[in-house]
Amino acid sequence: QVQLVEFGGGLVQPGGSLRLSCAASGSIRSVNTMAWYRQAPGEQRELVAAITPDGGPNFADSVKGRFTISRDNAKNTVYLQMNSLKPEDTAVYTCYARIVSRWRIYEDTYWGQGTQVTVSS
Repeated sequence: QVQLVEFGGGLVQPGGSLRLSCAASGSIRSVNTMAWYRQAPGEQRELVAAITPDGGPNFADSVKGRFTISRDNAKNTVYLQMNSLKPEDTAVYTCYARIVSRWRIYEDTYWGQGTQVTVSS
């Protein structure tokens, strides 16, 4: 069984920083793309940032220059460093990963439980 567990999140003032992390665990053969999505109240879920196994990042235009995504392949962990946070960054942030488990040939999609990020003074 494979699961994603997220850490971080919380309340921060505008202009502040937060770091999210997400660790994949279980019977894993390989971890492919890892990403962070977010969903604000009344809004659709949107991709924030994604990273491939070789480190190739992709960011939403709204976070470029402020957010950084990285990963530790040895730990099957992805990080999202969020700087210069704005109130409009307030959302539930959810980790996503495409993983091949030891019992499967093809990759499956996994989601974390979500963590709340609130940017407010």
